[in-house]
Amino acid sequence: MNIVWRVIRISKFHQPLESYLDDIMSKVYFAGLRADGQSTNIPSKIQRLLEASQLNSVFTEGDLVAVKTHLGEPGSTTFLRPQYISPIVDMIHRKGGRPFLTDCNTLYLGGRSNAVDHLNAAIRHGFTYPVIDAPIIIADGLLGMDEIEVEVGLKHCRTVKFGTAAQQASSIIVVSHFKGHLMTGFGGALKNLGMGFGSRSGKLEMHKLAHPTVNQEICTGCGSCATSCPQSAISIVKKAQIQEAKCIGCGECWVACPTDAIGPQDPKSLIDIQEKIVEYCYGIVKGKIGNIGYMTFVVDVTPHCDCAPWSDSPIVPDIGILASLDPVAIDQAAADLVNKSRGLEGTKLKHHHSPGDDKIRAIVNIDWTAQLRYAEELGLGSRAYELIKL
Repeated sequence: MNIVWRVIRISKFHQPLESYLDDIMSKVYFAGLRADGQSTNIPSKIQRLLEASQLNSVFTEGDLVAVKTHLGEPGSTTFLRPQYISPIVDMIHRKGGRPFLTDCNTLYLGGRSNAVDHLNAAIRHGFTYPVIDAPIIIADGLLGMDEIEVEVGLKHCRTVKFGTAAQQASSIIVVSHFKGHLMTGFGGALKNLGMGFGSRSGKLEMHKLAHPTVNQEICTGCGSCATSCPQSAISIVKKAQIQEAKCIGCGECWVACPTDAIGPQDPKSLIDIQEKIVEYCYGIVKGKIGNIGYMTFVVDVTPHCDCAPWSDSPIVPDIGILASLDPVAIDQAAADLVNKSRGLEGTKLKHHHSPGDDKIRAIVNIDWTAQLRYAEELGLGSRAYELIKL
């Protein structure tokens, strides 16, 4: 493969990040889900994608290979099933690598806020032997404080703090479930890498200033937000009242509210969150150029993140699987495929059902392209891509 190294200088305050792009346009490989026999089943397609995209070359024999994925919040049923991830682990073994599954603990209370609960949730969801031939390592330790701090000197963050396992691994394969997200519009490879690997203090930094507000006219005072708040920052006095001094901006109340009465005080804060996530990606990728690959499953495209303790109906039919060495291109391609699909009636997608409509913005009125623009600006990849169908 002919490699073109692109260097983008952002400012005098940090070193530029080198981005490897094949020619000018990044390659994103795609496999649909139709099958007419064993040779075209999903494990076979995953294997072909790994070979075509060269994800099987981001590590060498003996490497500790982190397979970054989401192990599923208890109550959710649309996280990536372990049978999707098993072929990736098997490939790493065949090539002589030493794979492990990994994720960081959550900022909210939920069922994955410490390593014990996190591991128990993963085991209940099937991420264990013999389904997957790899151990699970929670990247930021027992309580989310096992972190490394990397200097980036960017617009929002001077340093980024993320789980030590992400830094100590020789290579990373980021396996993502593409779906909607209340704070970022969608969750894909960039969010899986940046927010997913953030330690507790890193996640706090990314969420800072994203404080919610309550629309008192819509609020029914049901108390769902108060029950979900990890800081006990919400009280119900006929209507929900948020104590801003206690709020950490985790967004759990937004997800829990059944009437959509809770939203951001300042819509710009949601742009800031996207950009902070990208800056965390920048810090994690530093020192691992050529040793990170991405696979994204565009299936069960639900309106909410897999961190919600339930799964809403998908807004589009299942589409397929993507693989690339470029996180920006793979996210852009996944978003384009979703928006080009026909939306499903009777879901949270109330309008914009036609192919070509912006379905992501229809479920969450957010400029979701901010993360892609900023990631391209920082040299993490390219929004221009060639979609290669296998």
